[in-house]
Amino acid sequence: MSEQVYDGGTPDSEFSTTDGVIDYATAAGKVRLYITDTDDTPANRLFTDAQLTVFLNMNADNVYRASAQALRVIAASEVLTSKVIRTQDRATDGAKVSAELRALADQYDAKANADDAAAAEGFFDVVPFGDAAKPEGAEWRY
Repeated sequence: MSEQVYDGGTPDSEFSTTDGVIDYATAAGKVRLYITDTDDTPANRLFTDAQLTVFLNMNADNVYRASAQALRVIAASEVLTSKVIRTQDRATDGAKVSAELRALADQYDAKANADDAAAAEGFFDVVPFGDAAKPEGAEWRY
């Protein structure tokens, strides 16, 4: 009989601290919500929490940019796996699905850019002009 070891709560583990529940208050939970990767069973989700954390790290913890990147990864996968498939009663077009996912990713990027612009609005830098030690109007002495 082998002893089970606590592994820190990976989604597939018996000892998972999340038990399949997504914490939408976390950045990874918000990304998961934006990309609709919200299956109750962790094994059925597209990305692990570790993968979402990498997307967040690569995008300076910006939830919208991380979501956009995750959607682009899904779009690339969709094109590679689905292609265009037609049967008598069903059809799928991976390229169209991919285009829609990329369009949604572009919307998230635009939202992140708008948030960045709003945060920068009203921000100013103090730029020194000339030597502060010289009185105003005084001539330069070389």
